[in-house]
Amino acid sequence: MSEKSQAARALADRCSYATLATNSVRHEGWPYASVLPYATDGQGRPIFVISGLAVHTKNLKQDGRCSVLITEPTEGSPLEAARVNLMGTITPVPEDEQEEVVQAFVARHPDAAEWAVFGDFSAWRMDISDVYYVGGFGAMGWVSPGDYRAT
Repeated sequence: MSEKSQAARALADRCSYATLATNSVRHEGWPYASVLPYATDGQGRPIFVISGLAVHTKNLKQDGRCSVLITEPTEGSPLEAARVNLMGTITPVPEDEQEEVVQAFVARHPDAAEWAVFGDFSAWRMDISDVYYVGGFGAMGWVSPGDYRAT
């Protein structure tokens, strides 16, 4: 495992909000970005609890391919902050895993306990196809998804 894979995984596990870019249903061929809370599972895969009414959910139902950008909070220039871009596919968590995944999400976001149980919300998980990590100026590169998961 490389230092980049360890740093990318640590960043994803440490942060709790991300920018999700999906493929727009309304404007075919255009990306649609939104900010939402997430948690990670034991393999570093982002998990989300999202409403069926949300634009990003409608987009994911049509095409699960997406990109998740996680950035380290900073007081300085955002270009100096660490960030990781996870590319892959987000799909609904199987029904028999829903409760367990929602509980893991709520453990990371306790305020979600109020809304995660609403009928139009469900758990979704990202299967990661590729990872790009930027640790600041000059510290960047692709990370093997296998190394990222194994970290």
